[in-house]
Amino acid sequence: MLKAMRTAVSGMSAQQLSIDNIANNLSNVNTTGFKRTRVEFQDVLYQNYRQAGTATAVGATVPVNLDVGYGTRPVATVREFSVGDFQNTGNAMDMAISGDGFFQIQMPDGTVSYTRDGAFKISADGQIVNADGFFLYPEVTIPEDATSMSVSIDGDVSVLLVGNDEPQSIGQLELARFINPAGLSAVGRNLYNQTSASGSPILGTPTQDGLGRIDQGYLEISNVKVVDEMVNMITAQRAYELNSKVIQTSEDMLQISNNLKR
Repeated sequence: MLKAMRTAVSGMSAQQLSIDNIANNLSNVNTTGFKRTRVEFQDVLYQNYRQAGTATAVGATVPVNLDVGYGTRPVATVREFSVGDFQNTGNAMDMAISGDGFFQIQMPDGTVSYTRDGAFKISADGQIVNADGFFLYPEVTIPEDATSMSVSIDGDVSVLLVGNDEPQSIGQLELARFINPAGLSAVGRNLYNQTSASGSPILGTPTQDGLGRIDQGYLEISNVKVVDEMVNMITAQRAYELNSKVIQTSEDMLQISNNLKR
């Protein structure tokens, strides 16, 4: 009975972790560029009472194992990098990546982080920055006398200057992609850091070498599907209740055993 209790406890812990993950997904349903995560589990060690293939006393062979597992354990939270829906903002500083790739953000310590959040702003010095004031990398500076800015699908940034009729190119956006984006480390602020599991960034021009295109005036919203998360939440809740029922049943059976009269 104690084995059943320990196994059920592992199941309750697993479902609690599932609920925590679902809560994070739902809380970020309106977060620009957010990518949902799902928890993966594995079964744990088994106690083997009889091995398949064992010979019996009458010379026959046991066809299957006789073993009992000890529950489950979490092994990974997998981030799904499917492209979310696009929202038309009409803001020239908003950019969405249609396809694979990340914007590069230069951090205050000189390192580079990566994001799908294209809600950029202009600093007092005319540089393109994110909502936290971190520079878009490679840096692009908008001239003071620029009246408008446009970004082509291949990342060419051009402005229309006062007194000019033709736009002037002032920079080129560069995207990064990873062979294993699920290996990136989420550090908050809609940013990801490179890890040994993600591999090194593969840099390139938008629309080339497998990278997506830039859509100016749009933002990529979260890829969280509320209905799917609600279904997952109900499933986790029911599984949690059933595991708690296993513990109650085990306690009842132990009580019956303790009350047996000899």
